[in-house]
Amino acid sequence: MAELHIIGQIIGATGFPQNSLFCKWGVHTGGAWRLLSGLKEGQTQVDMPQTGDMAYWSHPIDLHYTTKGLQGWPKLHLQVWHQDSFGRCQLYGYGYIHIPSSPGQHRLQCATWRPLGSWQDQLAEMFVGGGPQLRSPDLIYSGADRYRLHTVGMGTVELELCVILRHFDRYGVES
Repeated sequence: MAELHIIGQIIGATGFPQNSLFCKWGVHTGGAWRLLSGLKEGQTQVDMPQTGDMAYWSHPIDLHYTTKGLQGWPKLHLQVWHQDSFGRCQLYGYGYIHIPSSPGQHRLQCATWRPLGSWQDQLAEMFVGGGPQLRSPDLIYSGADRYRLHTVGMGTVELELCVILRHFDRYGVES
């Protein structure tokens, strides 16, 4: 069987309206993929930068997959959250990125977005907090339903991933 090893880190985020951010992440694959080792989801710590607007997490990712086919190549989906001084958490953005299919070290940037909601939702968000969220997180990386949403662009999450491929040549994939 072919093997894919992903080693790296979620470096941090920039371009969000406020600091005190953390990130929930997960990996979605097709049915032919099996996780041999590592965690397929996790959460970073909260970072409150004293200078600048970059929140640094340096959160490690170490995944080892095996597969019999290329369909359902892994995607990393992200949720960036803001934690206020009272400990309340507010969603600041969703995003996803395909794991690179070429071996080597990759520096990636994942643009994020969040649902906009009606003007009543936006008004309530200003005074009460919170805001619209997706009922199903599968919409982050799935097809057509995501494009019907009214969204607003948010910040960017930076990642550094090292991809190692093994035995893909047996399935006609050159590296």
